[in-house]
Amino acid sequence: MNNKREKIWNTLYLGSDESDAAVMSICESNKMSPITAKLLYNRGYTSPEKVRKFLCNETTTLYDPFTLADMEKAVLRIKKGLDENEKIVIYGDYDVDGVTAVSSLYLYLAEKGANVSYYIPSREGEGYGVSTAAVERLAKDGVKLIITVDTGITACEETDLAASLGIDMVITDHHECREILPRACAVVNPHRPDCPYPFKELAGVGVVFKLLCAFESRLAEERGEDRLTGIRKIFREYADLAAIGTIADVMPIVDENRLIVMYGLEKIGTTERLGLSALIEASANYSSSDVRPASSIAKPAPVKKKKITSSYIGFGIAPRINAAGRISSASKAVELFLTTSKERADELALELCDINKQRQVEENRIAEQAYKKIEQEFDFENGRVIVLEDDNWQQGIIGIVSSRVTEKYGLPSILVSFDGATRGFPGDDDIGKGSGRSIKGLNLVEALSYCSDTLVKYGGHELAAGLTVERCRLEDFKAKINEFARKNISEEMMNIRLDADCNVEMSDLTLETATEIGLLEPFGTANPVPAFILRDAKIERVFSIGAGKHTKLTLAKDGKNITAMYFGMSPQRLGFCEGDRIDVFFNIDINEYQNVRSVQMIVKDMRISASYEEALKNEMYRYEYIRGGGSFDDAEYVIPTRDDFAAVYNVLRRECRIGHDTINEKILLSMLRGDACPRGDISYIKMKFIMSVFRELNVCGVEEIDGGYYHFEIYFKTDKANLDKSYILKKLRSQCSDRI
Repeated sequence: MNNKREKIWNTLYLGSDESDAAVMSICESNKMSPITAKLLYNRGYTSPEKVRKFLCNETTTLYDPFTLADMEKAVLRIKKGLDENEKIVIYGDYDVDGVTAVSSLYLYLAEKGANVSYYIPSREGEGYGVSTAAVERLAKDGVKLIITVDTGITACEETDLAASLGIDMVITDHHECREILPRACAVVNPHRPDCPYPFKELAGVGVVFKLLCAFESRLAEERGEDRLTGIRKIFREYADLAAIGTIADVMPIVDENRLIVMYGLEKIGTTERLGLSALIEASANYSSSDVRPASSIAKPAPVKKKKITSSYIGFGIAPRINAAGRISSASKAVELFLTTSKERADELALELCDINKQRQVEENRIAEQAYKKIEQEFDFENGRVIVLEDDNWQQGIIGIVSSRVTEKYGLPSILVSFDGATRGFPGDDDIGKGSGRSIKGLNLVEALSYCSDTLVKYGGHELAAGLTVERCRLEDFKAKINEFARKNISEEMMNIRLDADCNVEMSDLTLETATEIGLLEPFGTANPVPAFILRDAKIERVFSIGAGKHTKLTLAKDGKNITAMYFGMSPQRLGFCEGDRIDVFFNIDINEYQNVRSVQMIVKDMRISASYEEALKNEMYRYEYIRGGGSFDDAEYVIPTRDDFAAVYNVLRRECRIGHDTINEKILLSMLRGDACPRGDISYIKMKFIMSVFRELNVCGVEEIDGGYYHFEIYFKTDKANLDKSYILKKLRSQCSDRI
């Protein structure tokens, strides 16, 4: 095994008599393209009626919030706190889910006149979850009720301590439960084994959203109104925050989450929330190359309003909120959502943009160090989980670097930081905090549970988790988690799997179809952005954009062209040249420029097309046959002309002048297509014989290297080579059946 995980392209829609008939029926009944019909079929909407209900959102059900275990207890205890003016603290997490959950509950309780404040632990100083030190501090402040949001499900010791200090706790969380639940007044978590709630995939803010629905519907009943009146009020006022947290925490965008996110995105598009509006504007105008104190930044000119999608929230808004908790204070993000001052909102939004830029710089630094450690230290033959540690990694950053490591290597990864540890050598009080990401099929919480005797504490989700470990137990932990992984991870699971909805042709990529696909939004986990495969397209042009960080291509097939954007891939790393025929794995997108809308590809992966690869293999076999003395006819254009020799020589000379002395034969073939060749493309066979003649006649230095490469040296001579002296050419002409 090596560190290059194979990327497996899997096509979900393969077609059969049954599926093709269903797709045709969906097309005709709902007046849509076959591509959109296939997408819906892949997602389980296999009949015209199911499609209609999905598009009209009739399949989504709002479940009774009181179906959540302990919801009644939670509402009654919080209502008691309101009625008796108790000092209430909302205890949250520092990620986007936690920030939006804290903000939602705080705004709601403050509106009701509660004596409420919030507490978010410092990631660096306190770490994840409820701590005994924080409970003791809150008890001294006279707090009588702690409501946890997006945390607390493992806080058994802390809950008991709170009770002994006269504090009641209401726990709301969505992380996986342990066998023993905290002895709180109420524990609201859809993952409780005894919880009958039918939808288990709520985010932490989603659980809070349901708490607000329960509380407000009960108040509506007391006013003699319909319970739905209260639920509609919560949707109007808090669906935006619930949508942001749900998207950022990578929850499945199905069932209730789909309705919350749909309504929330619509609300964000016309938001009157000062902080959110400021953050959207700041992220659109922000110049990441100019990091400076927010107070010194002049207000930028307004830009065109951006369409609010789940992708925009996930990649544009959420990272800025997250950055506060990662390298600064999550309270700044909460304050952004709570402020009623436009000036303060603008200031905080710009500050979060600056913090996010600092996060990006630190993330890249840690990532490069992590990659180097992996290449030098990790045993790819026997290892199944990458576990890395360092004394100087910022704890708030290692989680996103772990995501990058897992994506790059196709293996679960855990990064541990001993930054701020009390000693610089192994010992019981030398504590590291870790963050991990997993691959599909390996439940990270189950893996950590298997290793629990080597850990101080742990918690999280199936694919993302956190832990605390003593330095002296780290090697034991590495051994044990790899032991678990070897039993549970197959070779196939470690390959990087890319699922495409279906294969398409160039004629399918129309503006109408791209617009139609938008009907399936919002996209996210369990309702992914549609992906497609276009096969055997020709690269017409390659452009460098974004200071060389990205690549823009023009692809052609069947007489039509399309623009393809490959973000995060420089032309130098691309590995393909103009003229290559490729298969493309991509998402479809609509580009808007100067009020003109056009379809474009967002490339996720590329490879040499199967048909081109097969043709090249055949040419290789044919070359070996002819080189061995086999005959051929004139129509194969095997014998090179002087113009062909000149074309190859000119390409090599141009490469030499820009400092290159080694070239891959496939890249050389790409360069010899089109304008470089007066008589059409130079074939692989002809190119190989030309390079042999160059070596034979000492026109230039040519050496074949393993892996399909040539090392060459140009001799700048004034006299022309006499091709008639070539024994290789004479022999080649004698083999041509038309000349015998």
